[in-house]
Amino acid sequence: MLQEFKAFVSRGNVLDLAVAVIIGGAFGKIVTSLTDDIIMPIIGKLSGGLDFSSHFVVLGTIPANYAGSPTDYAALKKAGVALLGWGEFATQAVNFVIIAFIIFLMVRAVNKLTKNEPVVAGDAADVVLLKEIRDELRARPKT
Repeated sequence: MLQEFKAFVSRGNVLDLAVAVIIGGAFGKIVTSLTDDIIMPIIGKLSGGLDFSSHFVVLGTIPANYAGSPTDYAALKKAGVALLGWGEFATQAVNFVIIAFIIFLMVRAVNKLTKNEPVVAGDAADVVLLKEIRDELRARPKT
C-alpha cells in the first residue's frame, strides 16, 4: 500500500494540483487585498464615501446584552445577530470577477503560446495491415 501511495503522489498531476492549490491560496489573498484595500475604497470615494463592507440589513433582534455599535457589521455578526450582508457579498462578487478575469487572461495566454496545429497520428501498424487486407479482398473478383 505504501508503494501505491508513493506512485500516486509522485505522478505529475498530483504534484501540479498541489502547486496550483498553494499558488491559488496565495493569489486569493492578493486579490482580496486588491479588492478590499484598493478597488472598493476607490469605488467608495467615487460614490461619495460609500463603504460596501458596512452595508447590511439586520434580520433578527439584537441581544439585550450587546454593548457594541448597532452599525458594526463584524461585531453584530460575532454576537450572532441574523444579518443580510449585501455589502460584503458585493465585495466578494468583485473578488470573484477579478479572479475569473485574471484566470481567463492566463488561459488565453497559454492557449496562444501552445497554439500549434494538431498532430494527426497515423494509424497503428496493425490497422494499416487490416486496411490493406480489406482493400485486397474488395479488389478480388467475386466468384
